[in-house]
Amino acid sequence: MNKSPRILYVEDDETLSFITTDNLTRKGFEVINAADGVEGFNLFTNGNFDVCLFDVMLPKMDGFDLAHKVRSVNKEIPILFITAKTLPEDRIKGLLIGADDYIVKPYTMEELILRIKVFLKRRNVINSDAEEKTIMLSPNVIFEKENLVLKVKDKTNKLTYRETELLKFFIENRNIVITRERILNVLWGENDYFAGRSLDVFITRLRKYFKPVSTITIENKHGVGFVFKISE
Repeated sequence: MNKSPRILYVEDDETLSFITTDNLTRKGFEVINAADGVEGFNLFTNGNFDVCLFDVMLPKMDGFDLAHKVRSVNKEIPILFITAKTLPEDRIKGLLIGADDYIVKPYTMEELILRIKVFLKRRNVINSDAEEKTIMLSPNVIFEKENLVLKVKDKTNKLTYRETELLKFFIENRNIVITRERILNVLWGENDYFAGRSLDVFITRLRKYFKPVSTITIENKHGVGFVFKISE
């Protein structure tokens, strides 16, 4: 039998923490709790987790700083922010730090569990993919899907799951116009303002990784979408 997925859940609201933990445990997850950012990071560095759930407003160290510290030592683990903050700027800040997604309070347990399962499914697909695991995009660019690594010239970039999924989608649809709507519906499951802003953040990241080479570009098609181009 496979082991239960382990979740690091950092939330200072005792009632919400108890209810969420109880529901996740009933669904077969192993949940390790922390009530502040410092405790959360200590648990992270001493444990092996599959997903991180971080509240934003935490004592001692807020969720943004916690996510930043986690990303400094682990680029791969999915990070999901749970927050009462609804301003797009707050959400974009989290994505720029390295979070993979947001869920806004109040949320339903069904929605939270679905988000978690999406990340776990993607991870399992990546780790057990029977297809080609290493793709040479050009002589100086190698994409290791299984390891979530993009090597560009002499630099190795560790990708997040969201970056990996987006890059895989671009590669599968290379050299053709892909509409924003299609990308958002396939990878985000929704096409709204925040999802669109999130997509822009991740495309900016990928462009930064490919900047050292001229053979790979992500071109804007104004009002339509993007073209992921690989030239000879």
